[in-house]
Amino acid sequence: MTSPILVLAIGNESRGDDALAPLLSRSLQAEFDHPDFEFIEDFQLQVEHVTDLVGRQKILFLDADVSCEAPFHLSEISATQDNSYTSHAMSPFALLHTYSQVYGEDAPNSSLLRVRGYGFELGEGLSDEASANMQAASLIVREWLRKV
Repeated sequence: MTSPILVLAIGNESRGDDALAPLLSRSLQAEFDHPDFEFIEDFQLQVEHVTDLVGRQKILFLDADVSCEAPFHLSEISATQDNSYTSHAMSPFALLHTYSQVYGEDAPNSSLLRVRGYGFELGEGLSDEASANMQAASLIVREWLRKV
């Protein structure tokens, strides 16, 4: 049986603040260990992730972002075709668009949590600033997950 709620964390723990999403996802898994929730981590979104969206009621994408305001930005998102579908990685918007193209129906309701990161260099650890942003974001995400 497919869990109705999917949390899809995008990030690489070897690249400094890019570890935000996987670390946040793992902290959420401990609290939301229930068949209604599934947590998936990957370095980047690929076209193959479209199959992970099938049968879901809600999807929450987690990602670190150097361009959003601190501490985080949470928003509902929808399918949008962008140039990322032709690269080695996709945006959440492009993945939702691909879903609608492949399955001929609207993608499940989706939200994107972007947590402000600062340094993404290979071999760096999580910065203190990003860690504080992750703590702030975790409160909102836990509330969001309890409501779904």
